[in-house]
Amino acid sequence: MREQIACIGECMLELSGPTHDHMKLSYGGDTLNTAVYLSRLGQPVDYLTALGDDPYSDWMVRAWQSEGVNTNFVVRIPSRLPGFYIIQTDTKGERLFHYWRDQAPARDLFISPNAELILRSLHQYKLIYLSGISLSLYDDKGREELSKALKKASAAGSLIAFDSNYRPTGWPDLATARSVMENFLRVTDIALPTLDDDMQLFGVKDANTCAEYLHHLGVREVVVKMGKRGCMVSSPGHCVMIATTPRKAIDTTGAGDSFNAAYLAKRLASKEPQHAAKFANDLARTVIMHPGAVIPRTAMPAGRP
Repeated sequence: MREQIACIGECMLELSGPTHDHMKLSYGGDTLNTAVYLSRLGQPVDYLTALGDDPYSDWMVRAWQSEGVNTNFVVRIPSRLPGFYIIQTDTKGERLFHYWRDQAPARDLFISPNAELILRSLHQYKLIYLSGISLSLYDDKGREELSKALKKASAAGSLIAFDSNYRPTGWPDLATARSVMENFLRVTDIALPTLDDDMQLFGVKDANTCAEYLHHLGVREVVVKMGKRGCMVSSPGHCVMIATTPRKAIDTTGAGDSFNAAYLAKRLASKEPQHAAKFANDLARTVIMHPGAVIPRTAMPAGRP
């Protein structure tokens, strides 16, 4: 089995800024952000997605490679353009998104001519990471193929990590989102939900009931992210709260993605869950002090795995 991690999802072109006449072109995507932070933390990582054959897709691939992310499994679909979104940030660091992604090539990753090769390769990874946003991209056939491949990978010894990252606009309705995510959670080893998301998605009332819900689905390790309150780490029959020191946020974009990367990096380095969660809190609280999802390398906190 490889030592690599596979991160699966979509990265889009991004325009961001406080006003329409002061915006910057970049790129963003929840699992891509996590892949970048994993790479910075010393973990070899492949990013699995689909892009077009346009100059902007070329630019994104070069940028990911410069971060040490392996792009060998980035599928290029001719005559297609990547998804696009605009993000506005208010004075509290909260965000408002507008998306143009209906024809994004990432949606066709698991029904593309390269799908069989990618799916057959998943069992070689040490850990496979994906999110609810990843799942919202694919049609029923794509999700079915991915589900079967993840089950085979799990049986072969791969760890599966999943963040529900529920965004209602990406789903036809709540029932579909809940059913799809429950199916993938049943093969998940490490769940990394945000409490607010799972309160909407599963109707849980607090971190304890969130963890219980996910354990009931078969997840053995649950880390519930709670923003300023820190996080809760739970295994069946045992849970512990890990507090954080709140900071005034400049931009909360990517905080949860960076948390997930830091937690997984430490766990893959054989650190205990509490240790991993403390490190993850520290990285997330650093990320919110900088604009954008991916902070400068020089701002990364000490404590590589």
